[in-house]
Amino acid sequence: MEVIDDMASLGQMREEWWDLWRRCPDATPFQCPAWLLPWWDAFAPGRLLVVVCRAQDRLVGLAPFYVEQTSGARRTLPLGISLSDYLDVLLDPEFSAEAAPALAAELGRAASWDALELCELASWAAALQLAAPADCDVTQDSSSTCLVLPIGAAADGIEQLLSSGMRRKLHLARNRAKRREHVEVRSATAGNVCELLEVLIRLHSARWHSRGEAGVFADPRVGRFHMQALPLLMQVGLARMFGLCIDGHWAAVYYGFHHRRRAFAYLMGFDPAFAFESPGTLIVAHALQVALREGAQEFHFLRGEESYKYRWGAEPRVNQRRIFRRQQARVA
Repeated sequence: MEVIDDMASLGQMREEWWDLWRRCPDATPFQCPAWLLPWWDAFAPGRLLVVVCRAQDRLVGLAPFYVEQTSGARRTLPLGISLSDYLDVLLDPEFSAEAAPALAAELGRAASWDALELCELASWAAALQLAAPADCDVTQDSSSTCLVLPIGAAADGIEQLLSSGMRRKLHLARNRAKRREHVEVRSATAGNVCELLEVLIRLHSARWHSRGEAGVFADPRVGRFHMQALPLLMQVGLARMFGLCIDGHWAAVYYGFHHRRRAFAYLMGFDPAFAFESPGTLIVAHALQVALREGAQEFHFLRGEESYKYRWGAEPRVNQRRIFRRQQARVA
């Protein structure tokens, strides 16, 4: 067992971290180093507390946390919190029976926290295997709702998944787009991914500002984080970014991920000037078709119960939250 509390040491284990991540069948892009190392570099909201477990000189467990001091209480929280829709630890399936209790015990021996929060745990999360340390009480309740569309049965294309109303909406959007002189969906490359991200930030921010709200990019650290993380995710084949261009103007941008048999729709933005063509519908349809072609069984719309997700046929799944509290501490 080892506890890492500095960024330099954590960065040095990037390759073995990748190796462990690839051995974990249910790990998502939100647990990989290309996501979490830039997150820590951008935010660093507390003191790093990463517990690692090795067996036979191989990394078999990793629990990436940090300790945050607020209002007299010391909370241990997962790296990537807030911007990650699924949070988890990594456990090598071959060693999980030994690594899970070892990670939990080592976290318990770290005396610098009053409560440890495991939040946004999907049904498959490895962190659900972690038992509370001996001096802790544990509570478990619901966290966020994620919307998921099963797509594995759509051998003939996405339209067979859709309700009659959604099929009509998609056909109408395509017909209206055909009236334009030039409509094209461009996939991000290493050369233009940062340009497309800048367009997404502009479109996404403008939409929220039109509602009188700040939006996620109001904090400049969020943009810096994605500018650092997205090229890394592109390099390892995890990121998917598409831009819908209508008559030479960006009408919509989609930012998501694909790993194994899951596709993840992370962020979208569209220009309301093209509302007649329903660019959001067109870009999601394109992302769904790509996910099908790449073998995805599920399309995750992720957190939030916006009505458009239900119109696509997505089903709600509830993430779980587990909190370990020191018995002698009172934590709100």
